[in-house]
Amino acid sequence: MAFVKATGHPKFFDAQVTCSCGNSFVVGSTKPKIDVEICSKCHPFFTGEMRFVDTMGRVEKFQAKMASAPKGQAALSKKARKVLKKKEEDEKEAAKPKNLKEMFDRVRGSVN
Repeated sequence: MAFVKATGHPKFFDAQVTCSCGNSFVVGSTKPKIDVEICSKCHPFFTGEMRFVDTMGRVEKFQAKMASAPKGQAALSKKARKVLKKKEEDEKEAAKPKNLKEMFDRVRGSVN
Protein backbone atom coordinates (compact mmCIF):
# COMPACT_ATOMS: atom_id res chain seq x y z
CA MET A 1 0.00 0.00 0.00
CA ALA A 2 1.41 3.39 -1.08
CA PHE A 3 1.42 6.30 1.30
CA VAL A 4 1.43 9.96 0.23
CA LYS A 5 4.24 12.06 1.61
CA ALA A 6 3.26 15.02 3.78
CA THR A 7 5.33 17.37 1.59
CA GLY A 8 3.96 16.06 -1.71
CA HIS A 9 1.02 18.46 -2.01
CA PRO A 10 1.11 22.26 -2.29
CA LYS A 11 -0.58 24.38 0.35
CA PHE A 12 -4.21 25.20 -0.51
CA PHE A 13 -5.56 28.72 0.10
CA ASP A 14 -8.90 30.51 -0.04
CA ALA A 15 -7.49 33.00 -2.57
CA GLN A 16 -8.76 36.54 -2.88
CA VAL A 17 -9.20 37.35 -6.61
CA THR A 18 -9.11 41.08 -7.42
CA CYS A 19 -10.12 42.42 -10.84
CA SER A 20 -8.90 45.70 -12.36
CA CYS A 21 -12.57 46.90 -12.29
CA GLY A 22 -12.58 46.63 -8.49
CA ASN A 23 -14.60 43.42 -8.18
CA SER A 24 -13.23 40.81 -5.79
CA PHE A 25 -14.23 37.28 -4.85
CA VAL A 26 -12.79 34.19 -3.17
CA VAL A 27 -11.75 30.94 -4.88
CA GLY A 28 -9.65 27.94 -3.93
CA SER A 29 -6.05 28.11 -5.19
CA THR A 30 -2.43 27.32 -4.44
CA LYS A 31 -1.74 31.09 -4.43
CA PRO A 32 -3.03 33.31 -1.62
CA LYS A 33 -3.83 36.32 -3.86
CA ILE A 34 -4.69 36.57 -7.59
CA ASP A 35 -4.93 39.74 -9.69
CA VAL A 36 -6.86 39.60 -13.00
CA GLU A 37 -7.52 42.15 -15.75
CA ILE A 38 -11.11 41.13 -16.50
CA CYS A 39 -13.84 39.21 -14.68
CA SER A 40 -17.45 38.22 -15.21
CA LYS A 41 -18.63 41.55 -13.78
CA CYS A 42 -16.82 43.64 -16.42
CA HIS A 43 -16.43 41.27 -19.41
CA PRO A 44 -18.54 42.36 -22.44
CA PHE A 45 -19.93 38.84 -22.94
CA PHE A 46 -21.52 38.84 -19.50
CA THR A 47 -22.47 42.54 -19.34
CA GLY A 48 -23.99 42.75 -22.84
CA GLU A 49 -22.00 45.90 -23.64
CA MET A 50 -20.45 46.48 -27.05
CA ARG A 51 -16.85 47.32 -26.27
CA PHE A 52 -13.44 45.96 -27.09
CA VAL A 53 -11.32 44.25 -24.47
CA ASP A 54 -7.86 45.07 -25.72
CA THR A 55 -4.87 44.86 -23.44
CA MET A 56 -2.11 44.77 -26.04
CA GLY A 57 -3.19 47.38 -28.63
CA ARG A 58 -4.41 44.81 -31.16
CA VAL A 59 -7.51 46.81 -32.11
CA GLU A 60 -5.49 49.97 -32.85
CA LYS A 61 -2.97 47.93 -34.82
CA PHE A 62 -5.76 46.39 -36.92
CA GLN A 63 -7.44 49.76 -37.52
CA ALA A 64 -4.12 51.31 -38.62
CA LYS A 65 -3.53 48.37 -40.98
CA MET A 66 -6.99 48.81 -42.54
CA ALA A 67 -6.49 52.58 -42.89
CA SER A 68 -3.15 52.16 -44.66
CA ALA A 69 -4.43 49.52 -47.13
CA PRO A 70 -5.02 50.58 -50.77
CA LYS A 71 -8.46 52.06 -51.38
CA GLY A 72 -11.07 49.39 -52.01
CA GLN A 73 -8.92 46.60 -50.60
CA ALA A 74 -9.18 47.51 -46.91
CA ALA A 75 -11.95 44.98 -46.29
CA LEU A 76 -10.29 42.15 -48.24
CA SER A 77 -8.48 39.38 -46.46
CA LYS A 78 -5.02 38.24 -47.47
CA LYS A 79 -6.48 35.25 -49.33
CA ALA A 80 -9.03 37.43 -51.16
CA ARG A 81 -6.28 39.84 -52.27
CA LYS A 82 -4.25 36.88 -53.55
CA VAL A 83 -7.24 35.54 -55.54
CA LEU A 84 -7.90 39.04 -56.97
CA LYS A 85 -4.25 39.39 -58.02
CA LYS A 86 -4.33 35.95 -59.70
CA LYS A 87 -7.52 36.90 -61.57
CA GLU A 88 -5.92 40.15 -62.82
CA GLU A 89 -2.82 38.22 -63.99
CA ASP A 90 -5.04 35.69 -65.81
CA GLU A 91 -6.93 38.51 -67.57
CA LYS A 92 -3.65 40.15 -68.60
CA GLU A 93 -2.38 36.79 -69.93
CA ALA A 94 -5.62 36.24 -71.88
CA ALA A 95 -5.20 39.63 -73.59
CA LYS A 96 -1.78 38.65 -74.96
CA PRO A 97 -1.61 37.15 -78.49
CA LYS A 98 -1.46 33.34 -78.44
CA ASN A 99 0.47 32.87 -81.69
CA LEU A 100 2.26 34.78 -84.49
CA LYS A 101 -0.88 35.04 -86.60
CA GLU A 102 -2.75 36.90 -83.83
CA MET A 103 0.28 39.13 -83.26
CA PHE A 104 0.53 40.03 -86.97
CA ASP A 105 -3.24 40.59 -87.19
CA ARG A 106 -3.03 43.10 -84.32
CA VAL A 107 -0.10 44.90 -85.93
CA ARG A 108 -1.87 45.04 -89.31
CA GLY A 109 -5.10 46.19 -87.67
CA SER A 110 -3.35 49.13 -85.98
CA VAL A 111 -1.52 50.18 -89.21
CA ASN A 112 -4.61 50.13 -91.50
